[in-house]
Amino acid sequence: MNEVALQVAETPFEETVVRIALAGALGMFLGLEREWSQKSAGIRTFSLISLLAAVFTVLAIETESAIGEGLLVLGGVLVIVQGVLLAVQGLMSEDETGLSLTTSVSMLVAYGVGALVAVGFILEGVTVAVLSSLLLVLKRELHEFAWGLSHEEMRSTIEFAILAFVIYPILPAETTVEFAGLAIPLEPQVIWLMVVAVAGIGIANYAIVTTYGGRGIAITGFFGGLASSTAVVGTMLDHVRQRPEAASYAVAAILLANAAMATRNLAIAVGFTAGSDSEILVEAIVPLGAVIVLAFAVAALTADWDESGPMELESPFSLRNALGFGVVFLGVLVFGSLAETWFGTLGFYATAVASGFVSSAGATTSAVVLYRGGQLGGPEATVAILLATVSSIVVKALLASTSTNTDFRNRVTAYSAILLIGGTLASVLVVV
Repeated sequence: MNEVALQVAETPFEETVVRIALAGALGMFLGLEREWSQKSAGIRTFSLISLLAAVFTVLAIETESAIGEGLLVLGGVLVIVQGVLLAVQGLMSEDETGLSLTTSVSMLVAYGVGALVAVGFILEGVTVAVLSSLLLVLKRELHEFAWGLSHEEMRSTIEFAILAFVIYPILPAETTVEFAGLAIPLEPQVIWLMVVAVAGIGIANYAIVTTYGGRGIAITGFFGGLASSTAVVGTMLDHVRQRPEAASYAVAAILLANAAMATRNLAIAVGFTAGSDSEILVEAIVPLGAVIVLAFAVAALTADWDESGPMELESPFSLRNALGFGVVFLGVLVFGSLAETWFGTLGFYATAVASGFVSSAGATTSAVVLYRGGQLGGPEATVAILLATVSSIVVKALLASTSTNTDFRNRVTAYSAILLIGGTLASVLVVV
């Protein structure tokens, strides 16, 4: 409290006035929706609550006395008591425009916003006010969304929240594992992030496919591939498990994920060298372009995109499948680390291959940065980018081979081979 007091005491008087005025404006903003909804507590009430919090907070900080802090606490208690009384009144009233529990909580939020702004947490206060107002405005949409969730959808939502917001933050960023006499550095958070990505893309795939049918898988494949093309495979493994007859769509989604991955790498290779002192990596354009064109062509020909009827899925994603994918992904990372250690003089290329297992974008960016700095020549940087791209395509085929659906895994393997052969031939033509 003393440190904050010193910071506020050193600020000009005008700035304190501005903060108090901003607190009142944010309270008015919060009360706007309540006024529009014809609640008893509206713009004036909310604005006064935020102003009261700002005034008591400034007194508590600048006077550094127990009286100021007491007033701040007393103001919060009074807002809570008033909110509870009005909530009870609203519940007992048959008038639909009576105060609700939401309004009571909103009053307390307004008090908190005023205190935040007065202390100096301007961005935080504005964020809370805007998000709170958004929640109030989207009342009908949020209720309809919640009421429309099935038991499986609700369970999947909770599981995803546990994966992303409970387990991920407590994992160590780096650790070392002993294997075959070698110390292998691993990043548990990166591995778990892949599990979260599989689950997140699975939820997006579920929403898109249930809305747009088979065509929605194309959206999942390409845009999911821009984020993590490897995670798309995990989502499609679960998709095929639930709907074996939709294997052709899942294969097309993986092809489109490869196209997105190659597009992203090409954009990095060209975009980050254009306008620099180094020449543009034109060597990467033809092979990566060939992969992109072939992936789109094969995806267009192998799936019946005219069939856009609804597809019923059991759940947004399978926790067991996501965790299983994470285990397989861990094995791939260990193998990549061992390959990098064993290959010695070819360590840079081995690093590009190993990085491609996780994210070919990372390997591509590293190669471009070294090329721009003069540590790598154009041919070496291009080879590293192509190796990372090839590694990403191969690892997706290997992960898809864990599926029990023979048709699915055979198609992914065959079409991945076509992409690799096409890219290789394009590279040879450029060299010749």
